[in-house]
This record gives sequence, structure tokens and C-alpha cells, in this order.
Amino acid sequence: MIRRPPRSTLFPYTTLFRSGELKTIGTELDTIQLSIFSHRFMSIAEQMGRILQRTSMSTNIKERLDFSCALFGPDGGLVSNAPHIPVHLGAMQEAVQFQLRHLGDDIHDGDVILSNHPQAGGSHLPDLTVITPVFYKGGITPAFFIASRGHHADIGGITPGSMPPHSKTLLEEGATFISFKLVQNGVFQEEAVTEILMSPGKLPGSSGTRMLQDNLSDLRAQVAANQRGITLVTELIDFYGLKVVQAYMAHIQNNAEVAVRDMLQEVARKTTKSSETVASNVMLAAEDFMDDGTRISLSVNIDIDKGDAVFDFSGTGYEVYGNCNAPRAVTISAVIYCLRSMIGHDIPLNQGCLKPIKIIFPSGSILNPSENAAIVGGNVLTSQRVVDVIFRAFGAVAASQGCMNNITFGDDAIGYYETVAGGSGAGPGWHGRSGIHSHMTNTRITDPEILERRYPVVLERFELNCGSGGSGKFRGGDGIIRELLFRKPLVLSVLTERRVFSPYGLDGGGNGSRGMNLLYYADGRVINLGGKTTVPVLQGDRFRLVTPGGGGYGQAAENGSSENEIITKFNNVFLERGSVFDFRSKQEAV
Repeated sequence: MIRRPPRSTLFPYTTLFRSGELKTIGTELDTIQLSIFSHRFMSIAEQMGRILQRTSMSTNIKERLDFSCALFGPDGGLVSNAPHIPVHLGAMQEAVQFQLRHLGDDIHDGDVILSNHPQAGGSHLPDLTVITPVFYKGGITPAFFIASRGHHADIGGITPGSMPPHSKTLLEEGATFISFKLVQNGVFQEEAVTEILMSPGKLPGSSGTRMLQDNLSDLRAQVAANQRGITLVTELIDFYGLKVVQAYMAHIQNNAEVAVRDMLQEVARKTTKSSETVASNVMLAAEDFMDDGTRISLSVNIDIDKGDAVFDFSGTGYEVYGNCNAPRAVTISAVIYCLRSMIGHDIPLNQGCLKPIKIIFPSGSILNPSENAAIVGGNVLTSQRVVDVIFRAFGAVAASQGCMNNITFGDDAIGYYETVAGGSGAGPGWHGRSGIHSHMTNTRITDPEILERRYPVVLERFELNCGSGGSGKFRGGDGIIRELLFRKPLVLSVLTERRVFSPYGLDGGGNGSRGMNLLYYADGRVINLGGKTTVPVLQGDRFRLVTPGGGGYGQAAENGSSENEIITKFNNVFLERGSVFDFRSKQEAV
């Protein structure tokens, strides 16, 4: 039997092994410690998320969990995150690194920075990022950074909910923050932040935030969540030492880099083997189209020997006169998410995934728009299409619904926003999941009881749209039907995609069904709203949302049945597992 010495007799850098050996934990890489630090960093982000959920006020953050928390190294590179929202996580490191470049030495202990501008690493304006630099024991430069990004239900603009379907400029979409010190010298700057949140009302036809108290409460909750992260990381540093913790931040990123290089080399070898050619570079390519016809084009040039790759989006369509323009940070999020998804083992999503990657953004394109271009749809729609194109190039999986199905409604006093699930794509060996958020989104839907209690609507239908997934050896997941009855006059906005072009199937699989947005007036008329519109609704009107299905994979059998179809009819229970399931279980337990 091994007797463990009292904690006070152990050095802070040591670990006691079963053999009785007391080993010093240094800055050199140890695979066991790498796993321990990976999980500890992720745990810190998860605990931040639970604090944010508990202390927030808005339905959007408390119920829908539309937020992300993460830990960043001294250079602003993403180290670890909880399994929150993928479109946030890749972009947040751009936001942190922008502040490092922009503020330089003007980052002090007691400051908390607020940002949402697309040129500052923002995804879209409702996503407010709160960044806290951490100075360990009087250090003159930040030892690390903690950040949280939450989607606020309203920050002003031309429509309630701050998700205007027809915005043409950034000013129409709400309040902007490039580098605002939300907390300065430990003091929350309520008056100054309120002034900026109300500033969109100066634009004709626009309004300041319609939910100021929710904004302020949620911003305070984000500051509190960051503070929880600081406390936990500081405890970690107190135990192991700053040099050891920062060394393992770098080791985790290096591990991700190696994993991505291995994956790229494996893909390249399989491609050259199938083509029976010997080459040092392998070229993959794919394209798809937005519903307005804008092309998303990608070529991937993989260096087999080095495991490097160039993701070249040249040939992508021009910036659009609308809001589906995607900031660079959003495309970076899509790339890092896809790379992490294709790696065959469990690693934290972090900056290391991008070290072997060079991304080429054509200037003036929908993926690299001008500074004042409208971008609210780029984050929630174009990001999904970029993911579909990347996976198509790699032949990894059929297209998922390719849309977040953004629905907002409200008036001068309230604003509600939700994203709605659809079908996911099938792949080589699995059926697509039905009625699920996929890829760049990972939020919950508001519980019907909370929705109907807090807002003047009745949820009349919420069900799977059976048969909307693509056919094939492995079937695509089905979309859903969701129907809302309005109990008072409101303004309804829909911002959706895949209403024109279907989610593609792969390797002979069928396409998923397109989505549809219908408005049933109380007088009996039925109107097809199209993919993007704002419309006034009256008491008794009903809105029906039909979301797209996922594409199928592989050719179906001659009788039309899919692989294991008979078995799955009688054994369709899916036993969930993994980090996302564990995280959601903890969140729901709150």
C-alpha cells in the first residue's frame, strides 16, 4: 500500500506515481500530463459556461445556450474550449489577437475589453465578445487571456432581434464595438456602453437596443464567467508554476498541429493511391452556390511530404448587396472546425489546427468583404455553405441542411431570436441525424413552456418532416416542421438558405429536400415568404418553417432501401456519448 505524503510536503511541480516515485513536472512534453492539462483546460471553459448560463438573464443565453467560452495563450492563440458554438470558437482567437495588435501596451490589470466588429475578429454584431487579460502576480504583460462570446437578442438596428434579412450596410445591423473597455480599472462602464448600445437609433429607420437591461445583465454575466476562468487558471498556475502551464498550452497546440498534418497526409496518400499517380502534391476541389447564385469555390493543395495545405477560395463570388458577406474570421472558424472534425482522435479544438494551413481569401469577395459590408447572414448562413464545400472537397460527408434557419420576431419592447434544427448529412458508414443542429451551430431550442410564457406566441407544431433526408445506402437526416401562432401584432423576420439549392448527396446519394417558409394569414391566405424577408404579422397569423434535410451517401439498393434499414426500424435507439453529450447533460442539469 502506497502512503501519499500530505499535500504540504509535496512540491507544486510534482506528481506521485503508483510506484512511489515522486516525479517533477517540468516544461518538457509528457504524454500523460498532456492529456491531464488538455482536460483541465477544457474543464475550465466548461465551468465558465455554467457560470454564464446561471448568471445571465436573456432567453438567448440562459435557455438556448448561444454562447462560447475559451482560454487563450499569451499570444492570443486558442488553447482550449468547451464544446460550445463552433462558429464562435475559431473566430474568437482572431478577436483576441486583434486586441493585442490594436491596444499594444494599453492593456492593464483590471481592464475587460468588449468587441463585436467584423474587422476586429467579430462573427456578426449580436455576438458580443468579452475579453479579460490576466496578469499573474504583478506581471507586466498578460500571462493568458480568457474570453466569452454571447449572442445578445437585440443590439439595435432596423428590425427587432438585430438579424435584419435585408440589411445592406453594417450600420443597419446594430451597435458596433471595435475595442471598448467595458471594465476599466475594475469599474464597469455602464453609462458609456449604454450610450453605444443606443447609438443605432440615430440612423433613420433604425433603433437603439430594445432590450437594454438584458444586454447589461448578460455583459455582467460574461465578465463574471471570465473571472471564474481566471480564478481556475490562477489556481492551476499556483500549483504547477507559470512556465509549466504555458509550456503545456504550447504542447497542446503542437499536438493539434501534428494531428492535422497526419490527417492531411493520409488523405493525400489515399487520393494518390486511387488515382494511381505519384505526386508530391495533391489537389482537391469543390464548389457550391448560395441561393442567390453566388459561388463558393475552394481548391485544397496538400503537400504530401510536409503535411501542409493551402485552402484557396479564389473564384468565389463578389461581395453581395445584402448581408451574406462573411468576415474572414468566420471562414477561419469553418476551416478549423472541419479540420478538427476530420481528425480521427480526440484533441481540443485550438490554434494548432491552423499551423499547417494557409488560407487565401480573394479580396472583395463574399468571404473577404469591405469594412462596412452587411454581414449578419454571413455568420449564420455562408459559414454553413463554406463547411459543406470543404467537406465536399475532402469527400468526408454529404451536405447537412446548410442553414441555421434564423427566426426573429418582436416589437419596440421585446425581441426573440432562435435557430432551428434540420437534417445532417450521411457519410461512409452512418446515416444522417434528424432534427439536429449541425456544424457551425450547436444551440438548444427554447423550451415550449418558456417560449409561450415569455413571448406572445403559441407553438402549434414541432415535429420531424419524415422523408426529407436524401436517399442512399446511408440516408440523410430529416428536417423538421415548426409552426408558431402569433397572439399580437409583431414584426417577423426570417433569414434562411437552402430554399433554392438542395443539400447535396455524395457518392451516388440523393439530395436532401429544400426548406420553405410559409405564412398563414388569419383570413386563409397562404404566402411563401422566400428565404429572406421581414413582414408584419397580426393576431391569429401562423408561421410555418420547414427546414432542409441532409444529403444521402452512396447508392441505395435496387429496392430503394438503405443500409440496415430493416434493423434501424426496430433498433433506432442511439446511445449518446462523448464530450458534447457530457457537456449538454451538465448544462441541462443546471
